[in-house]
Amino acid sequence: MSKGNQALLVAAIDFGTTYSGYAFSFRHEFEQDPLKVCASSWTTGSRVSISLKTSSTILFKPNRQFDSFGFEAEDKYSDLALDDEHRDWYYFRRFKMMLYSSKDVHRTSLIKDETGKELPAMEVFAAGIRYLKDHMMQSCTERMYGGDMNLHDIRWVLTVPAIWDDAAKQFMREAALKAGIPGEYLKLALEPEAASMFCRYLPVERMMGSADKKITCFQPKSKYLVLDAGGGTVDITVHEVIQNGKLKELYKANGGAWGGTTIDEAFMRFIQAITGEKVILRFQEDHKDDFIDLLREFEIKKRTVKPDMDSKVTFKIPITLHELYRDVNDGEIRDAVRKIPTLEGKVTFAGDKMRVEADTVKALFAQTNDTITKHLQNILSLPVAQGISSILMVGGFSESPMLRHAVETSFPNARVIIPHEAGLAVLKGAVIFGHDSNIITSRIAKFTYGLKCYSEFDPSIHPKERVIYNKCGGKEVRGSFSKLVEVGQSVSEIDQSKMMSYHPTDGESAFCIKLFASPKRDPIFVDEPECISIGEVSVDCRDRHGKIGSASVGLIFGGTELEVRAVHNTTGEETKATFDFLE
Repeated sequence: MSKGNQALLVAAIDFGTTYSGYAFSFRHEFEQDPLKVCASSWTTGSRVSISLKTSSTILFKPNRQFDSFGFEAEDKYSDLALDDEHRDWYYFRRFKMMLYSSKDVHRTSLIKDETGKELPAMEVFAAGIRYLKDHMMQSCTERMYGGDMNLHDIRWVLTVPAIWDDAAKQFMREAALKAGIPGEYLKLALEPEAASMFCRYLPVERMMGSADKKITCFQPKSKYLVLDAGGGTVDITVHEVIQNGKLKELYKANGGAWGGTTIDEAFMRFIQAITGEKVILRFQEDHKDDFIDLLREFEIKKRTVKPDMDSKVTFKIPITLHELYRDVNDGEIRDAVRKIPTLEGKVTFAGDKMRVEADTVKALFAQTNDTITKHLQNILSLPVAQGISSILMVGGFSESPMLRHAVETSFPNARVIIPHEAGLAVLKGAVIFGHDSNIITSRIAKFTYGLKCYSEFDPSIHPKERVIYNKCGGKEVRGSFSKLVEVGQSVSEIDQSKMMSYHPTDGESAFCIKLFASPKRDPIFVDEPECISIGEVSVDCRDRHGKIGSASVGLIFGGTELEVRAVHNTTGEETKATFDFLE
């Protein structure tokens, strides 16, 4: 298969914080109907229900070999816990957030499972991607009625949050390579962009909030905001539709760790406020099966919470939690809750049921919703956001009536649009992106990027103590920040930064230069506060005859991943140049 537009099939993998899945479409299907995308389906063994995504959970055997993924991993671990045989197994859930929360991601980074045992993070992520890849290949083979699907006939797309840094993106790419996906056939798609591409093809009747209204947010010259609320993160971008129907980014991707899992955390804090920390810790450690069931129960229940709800909400609380409370506190949970002034009369227990007043349940959403709406308010107040009349909500958390109501009431003059398949918008949009990745014409640089270099001493900006003398006796300063692109600058995939020339040191056939990023527009030195080293650019200085010379380096910032281009100064031919953000 050529790497052009001749892919027989595009397959997208959405490796989410809470749920994961894959989807695909053949090229002829895309040409007939871009929305004709096949998504995976999964059976939850314990509840015998069908889902279009499975849990982002991985189970490894005591010998560190992969065992299972998704709902199957949850169910098997629950069974192991029932027989008290789970302690030597490795159980990972909701671990994707480590790539966002950790600012020091390396190839050798370790990740802790639910009991604190560690495995290399690259192996864990690769195992999950490999499972989804193999499952997808099997589904396609069956759909082709026994025909074999060649790995190289597929263009692969892996979704990543737009707010991730370059190291996290490279980590996911390398995990995909380790999982057996050929790098030359792999593209990364930014999640809010993929969702936007899916929604632009949807008919009006498949959009909530659009009844009897003409959707204008995808018409030329219109602006709209994309709110991608997933399980772990909330990704926000601002797009403008240009004359040819393509999109350009108006404001740098932004957001935070305000996804749906924050509601789960609020629920567990609520339970802990009743039982005490010691009981909860023992419950999580000694009754893994019941803990998993409690989280599953809440995951389903939280989707039914509505802003106008006034009836009590019933939660099934495992009997083992009651027994633990008796053992630790020599009392009953139902008596303990009566002693908490803020919950008296609002929470009652009967057997294995906990009844909670509606306002108390709705309060679990308050902090998260408030954080999201305040952040949206800040963005919509910016000059670049003037003229935005629509907010497009996608991602699984966007299906929450509580979040939708919070956004609608905070922005009464905006049209809030939610596709009926909000939880699949990213996944299906990633398939569309794989067929046509040129819809996004430009993006906004999130930082000022530059290379570390020597520069001529300028007394107006350089302190005297920085001065060094070169071989010719001239004054220079080292550690200068040579700016390539400025924060807030609009860049496209065909735009290249200025080319800068470098020489290898004596005896070397290549050179490495460090790439730095800063939130400032015009940093002077690479060691300024807030300026960070984000990686290295390695350049081979040998031409096709093996002769070593200088090379000029330029960077391309407008894609979903940073790219580097280098040419020999003497021959003008391109040479091998690579990024490394994970050293």
